[in-house]
Amino acid sequence: MIDVACAIIITPEKRVLVTQRSAEMKLPLKIEFPGGKVEAGEMPDECIVREIKEELNLDVRPVFEMQPHVHTYPHATIRLIPFVCRIIGGEIKLSEHLAYAWLAAEELMDLDWAEADIPVLKRYLTLAHAGDF
Repeated sequence: MIDVACAIIITPEKRVLVTQRSAEMKLPLKIEFPGGKVEAGEMPDECIVREIKEELNLDVRPVFEMQPHVHTYPHATIRLIPFVCRIIGGEIKLSEHLAYAWLAAEELMDLDWAEADIPVLKRYLTLAHAGDF
């Protein structure tokens, strides 16, 4: 099983950052919460800070760790560890993804998501609807 941290980056206006995988990546052109593999000796919250800096040139601060979700793809089983994050610096520069968008919560379910992200998205929307974020 591969541990993967992902970031649900939200603005004070409650908009959420989503990224589209490039055509060259596994799961081409799918929408996802950005992130990546947790390296040996690294904590998941450290991983998400590093990955978002590498992939998006953003400095983020994790504010809440959500329940992990285990998903099996044909090529691997991953444990997706989501963090709700706030931006504390930087400007978006894509290094791996094809595109990004800032969307309102009600727009998120209409996208073509990577399968592992869907349960995470649903949990986030439940929390957001409850007013937690």
